Amino acid sequence: MKLIHCTILLWIGLGWQASLFAQNTSNIRGYVRDKNTQESIPGAVVSLEGTQTGVATDEEGNFKLEKIPTGSYNISATIVGYKTLVKYNINVTSGNDQIISFELVEEAGNLEEVTLKADKQRSAAVADVITPLSVQSLTTEEIRSNPGGNFDISKVIQALPGVAGTSGGGGFRNDIIIRGGAPNENVYYLDGIEIPVINHFSTQGSAGGPAGILNVSFIEDVKLSSSAFDAKYDNALASVLQFKQREGNPERFSGNFRLSGTEISLTTEGKISPKTNFLASARRSYLQFLFKLIDLPIRPDYWDFQYKLTHKFNAKTTLTAIGVGAIDEFSFAQPKESTPENEYILRASPSIQQWNYTFGLGLKRLIKDGFINIALSRNMFDNALDRFEDKDNGNEAKRIFRSRSQEIENKLRIDVNKFVNGWKFSFGAVAQYVKFNNDIYNRILKEIRDQNNLITQPAVIFQYKGGIDFFRYGAFGQVSRGFLDNRLGVSLGLRTDMNSFTEKGNNPLEALSPRMSLSYAISDKWNVSASVGSYFKTPVYTILGFRDEQGTLANKGARYTQSVHYVAGLEFLPRTSTRFTFEGFYKSYSRYPVSVRDGISLANQGGDFGAIGNETVITNGLGRAYGIEFYFQQKLTKNIFAVFSYTFVRSEFAGKDGKFAPSAWDNRHLISGIFGYKFKRNWEMGLKYRFAGGSPYTPFDEAASRRNYLTFGTGILDFSQLNTRRLTAFNQLDFRIDKKWNFQRLTLDVFLDIQNLLAFKTTSYPSYTFKRTTDNTAFATTNDLPIQADGSNAIPLPLNNSSGNLLPSIGIILEF
Repeated sequence: MKLIHCTILLWIGLGWQASLFAQNTSNIRGYVRDKNTQESIPGAVVSLEGTQTGVATDEEGNFKLEKIPTGSYNISATIVGYKTLVKYNINVTSGNDQIISFELVEEAGNLEEVTLKADKQRSAAVADVITPLSVQSLTTEEIRSNPGGNFDISKVIQALPGVAGTSGGGGFRNDIIIRGGAPNENVYYLDGIEIPVINHFSTQGSAGGPAGILNVSFIEDVKLSSSAFDAKYDNALASVLQFKQREGNPERFSGNFRLSGTEISLTTEGKISPKTNFLASARRSYLQFLFKLIDLPIRPDYWDFQYKLTHKFNAKTTLTAIGVGAIDEFSFAQPKESTPENEYILRASPSIQQWNYTFGLGLKRLIKDGFINIALSRNMFDNALDRFEDKDNGNEAKRIFRSRSQEIENKLRIDVNKFVNGWKFSFGAVAQYVKFNNDIYNRILKEIRDQNNLITQPAVIFQYKGGIDFFRYGAFGQVSRGFLDNRLGVSLGLRTDMNSFTEKGNNPLEALSPRMSLSYAISDKWNVSASVGSYFKTPVYTILGFRDEQGTLANKGARYTQSVHYVAGLEFLPRTSTRFTFEGFYKSYSRYPVSVRDGISLANQGGDFGAIGNETVITNGLGRAYGIEFYFQQKLTKNIFAVFSYTFVRSEFAGKDGKFAPSAWDNRHLISGIFGYKFKRNWEMGLKYRFAGGSPYTPFDEAASRRNYLTFGTGILDFSQLNTRRLTAFNQLDFRIDKKWNFQRLTLDVFLDIQNLLAFKTTSYPSYTFKRTTDNTAFATTNDLPIQADGSNAIPLPLNNSSGNLLPSIGIILEF
């Protein structure tokens, strides 16, 4: 409380001092382009709505609004022959210039001006016929000011319709679960470069993890497509997330410094030469100190780095270089308030060390009526896990588990995009060279000795070491056009993917993926859309690289997972600042991986830290996910903005027995809401609420667990009751308040961000153990004799884990 009181006094003092200064100003700069051809648009008027301030773009489409008083503005770009585009809530501060871009859509059939509102305020039928529905967007300001988001893009995305986190992780993890699909069904692109890992401490075979990697200061906007994917994106079953980064300041060196209760970061930008600018950042977490302070057992520790270089050879050719990397170390420590049983389980938890990077080059060349993109990239993910008995790290005699793995991908993608006589089409090809290295040691059965120290059961150890490398390749095409005076939008796409590894991988029909989208503007306020598409995903590398006891690759027969989407939606725009959408969806899965060991679909097992897929599988599982979504958004008007969404979703998968059971992602009810208010004198407040129905889980087989616990060190699940139990629902209310002071070429933002304001308790998946003695030196027994190998005299103790900590973060952002 003292810290909060000091912060309030600091705000009051700074506010008094700031009142002594005159109004400060800053600049807004950027460019205006044709969305379809990427040609610069000279002569477009960029203006601040509600003012007389405006400027025309130069011959290269660039503009600069100078000496703009600090504050929040709506900014429009207008020119005859194009629909006007308005960007909302652009915050002008004296510390940094605002750098924004406009991509205008050509008016069809006439030169009458029509206003197209950005950030979801648009007629889907005339604006984007490739993905006319199931699309949501976020601007950089919406990400920065998101309550409880803590500048983490992955957390912000979880507030969108159809998106859930992992409620079984107590809200701690950033798994992005969209419309009942697994986290690894999503793909992520940063300026057209695929980035497989966007979270720290990622689960191998999935992109989920506790904290996001991407720097929000780089991001201009985020686009989430949960269906009707463009054919150029491969491996997507649930969503495509596109992160668009802005360019660095082309005139002067600037940046921001952020210090909060969880991290410290520095972002810089500027020009290297008249044709080259840069963005660069580094961030260091000290979450481990915060969690120690509030007595949480987890100790996450990480660094991350990011950069972007933009070089313009001439008006038609631009080269972009991007890089993202992270270094992670994750361990568990003993909390002050803990039972002997919890201590025992924590001592058996693995420690995790990871690092990853993505480097990419993107070359854009304008051609007649369009442009060509060439993207070359390399990404690598290194994952190391270790687990020892009693946390006796380094003692090989007590080693239980060791995993060392690396995923390496080298990718080339070329796409040609043209816009001719109202027809928009693109085509291209992709090629990848993939390497996966894996080194596994797993002590399955523990050595057991009798009272005479004679071995009654030898240890059973499973280990293998190997690697695979192969090629992945594919081709795609997409065509779309507006009809009936551009009220009807039609889009058709086709792609195929192949590989040199699996048994049927070189058959182009194995993953032939057609898709079609339709959209119709009933009026200027009502739009209807529908789409159907078949999408495929390569099995994860942990599956492809798995070797059995004989060292043989066990899953070369694995096939691409298939998902067919059927979606229909309705959009209502009563005002330019208000939007309602309603969508229904059905996704049919086939060829889903099923564990040979227990006959269970991997979708019914879920995922946690570590890796998934390290086992023999057959790809004949079935699944289905279906539901409805409702979404409402009120853009900033009269200092108020609000968002509300509700999703009902069912997600069910079948394993070897063909019986459908709830998947690990079957949350059923998802609710999210955001309310924000902008006060005078640069004060801003926001509230965010999220609800997710409890995740299903499988109870323990008590007899088998008692009998095998000393051997396996864990409980045995009762798969006859597969996912028949549910955790409690996830509830979280977040609060944020900001106050900005603008000085001469300097801005100070002081914020208070509180996650889980009401300290709602959320349960995690239960654990199974035996009761320990008070001094935690041995297992307690019913007869006070040494524990029997079959656990017959043990005292079983299922542990129902729950958490619900209030997490405050007080910090500052200094823009310079």
